[in-house]
Amino acid sequence: MTEPKGQARRASKEVEEAVQEEIVQPFEQVQEQVEQVVRETEEKAVRPLDEVLGQAERAYAAYMEAERQVASAYKENENQIAKAYKRAEQQAKNSCDEGIREVLRARDEFMAQALRARDEAVAQAEKAFKKAKEQAERTCETGVEEAWQKREEAAAQAWQLREETIEQAWNIYSKLVR
Repeated sequence: MTEPKGQARRASKEVEEAVQEEIVQPFEQVQEQVEQVVRETEEKAVRPLDEVLGQAERAYAAYMEAERQVASAYKENENQIAKAYKRAEQQAKNSCDEGIREVLRARDEFMAQALRARDEAVAQAEKAFKKAKEQAERTCETGVEEAWQKREEAAAQAWQLREETIEQAWNIYSKLVR
C-alpha cells in the first residue's frame, strides 16, 4: 500500500503546485499587470499633471495678461475721460468767453443807442428850450410893449384928467374970483 505520509506529501506537493499554478502564478501575473497599470497610470498621471500644470501656468499667464490689459484699459479710459473733461472744460470756457463778448458787444451797442437817444433828447430839449426862450422873449417883449403902451395911455389919460381937473379948478376959481 501506499504510504499515507508519502501520499500526503504528494498531495501536499500537488496542492502546492496547483496553488502555484492556479493562485500564485495568476496572482503574480495580476500583480505584474497591476504593476504595469500602476506604471502606466503613474506615467499617465504624470502627463496629465504636467498638462494640468502647463494649463495652470498658461491660465495664470493669461490671467496676468488679462489683468495687465484691464489695467491698461482702465488707464486708457482714465486718459480718455481726462481728455473729454479737458475738451468739455475748454468748450465751456470758449462758450463763456463768447457769451461775455456778446454781452459786452450788446452793452456797447445799447450804450451807443442810449448816447444817441440822449444826444437826440438833448438836441430836442435845446431846440424846445430855444423855442420856449424865443417865445418867452417875444411874449416878454409883447408884454413890455403892451405895458409901456398902457402906461403911456394911462399917463396920457392921467395927464388929460389932470388937464381937465386943472381947467375945471381954474374955471371954478375964475368963477369965484370974478
